[in-house]
Amino acid sequence: MQKIIITGGAGFIGSHVVRRFVKNYPDYTIINVDKLTYAGNLANLTDIEDEPNYRFVKGDIVDIAFINQLFADEQPDAIIHLAAESHVDRSIVSPLEFVMTNVVGTVNLLNAARENWKGRYDQTRFYHISTDEVYGTLGDTGMFTEETAYDPHSPYSASKASSDHFVRAYQDTYGLNTVLSNCSNNYGSYHFPEKLIPLAINNIKQSKPVPVYGKGENIRDWLWVEDHARAIDVIFHKAKAGSTYNIGGHNEWKNIDLINLLCAILDKKLNRPAGESARLITFVTDRAGHDLRYAIDATKLKNDLGWVPGITFEEGLEKTVDWYLANEEWLENVTSGHYQQYYNEQYANR
Repeated sequence: MQKIIITGGAGFIGSHVVRRFVKNYPDYTIINVDKLTYAGNLANLTDIEDEPNYRFVKGDIVDIAFINQLFADEQPDAIIHLAAESHVDRSIVSPLEFVMTNVVGTVNLLNAARENWKGRYDQTRFYHISTDEVYGTLGDTGMFTEETAYDPHSPYSASKASSDHFVRAYQDTYGLNTVLSNCSNNYGSYHFPEKLIPLAINNIKQSKPVPVYGKGENIRDWLWVEDHARAIDVIFHKAKAGSTYNIGGHNEWKNIDLINLLCAILDKKLNRPAGESARLITFVTDRAGHDLRYAIDATKLKNDLGWVPGITFEEGLEKTVDWYLANEEWLENVTSGHYQQYYNEQYANR
């Protein structure tokens, strides 16, 4: 039986990855390690929390004593590393937090893997999930490929770029079996409502102003989170050691066009007159270091491993809106902070 630690498994993307592995691989033992910061929510995983091949461990990857004890206790065969501080705005205010979690935390995991997997590197795997923001920004044309030079513009992207370099260095220096992927912007269910799409859905639903940076001309490539989890599954199982893959949804949208589409979808679903929600759009001062455009070329992933997005952005966005409208209690608990009581109620005494 293969034992896999998934860090950050109570977060947005991590919870989808945990769910997929628990359900699709009953012979694996999946250990979800999460610090349960503001963005970590065990209520994201209520449907699988009692599965026999799933276990949750609360802990901080910055705490090297915790990491060493975790490896000693669990003896994992693989790490899928998603734990990260990930919000650009927060990184501008508190860059050191991002350095500690994203850089120091990653190196702690790498050191533990190097020590504990000696003599069986070929039987183990360290999979590091990263972001397209490490590449910087694009002009009107072109796309990020796996060969694009790194050019991070925010403390968040700089911290992720550093962690990427450490992962590759441990492959080259020590022979660890590592793989790495850089994804575009994710969207879907269980997304903490500080990010653009869930924030907009929540504000539109409550008829609150919908903030849009600058003129809304920044362009992002959007990836449905369940497509991303499927890509992680494929890369984890099939990629060659030392390889890197870009994961994108082939969905480039200007922020203002995306928000207008959300407004139109919600007007219909909430039985509002057409155009009513669009009146909530409020342009705000642009974010410092705001990259203009991201676009991912996922050709290598398609050619090597056969992965392609399984859903269009319009289809995925409608599914996402439907999920948030059907899960008002989850959204209320997240925005109020009450979701953080879930750990104490369900796990603290286990």
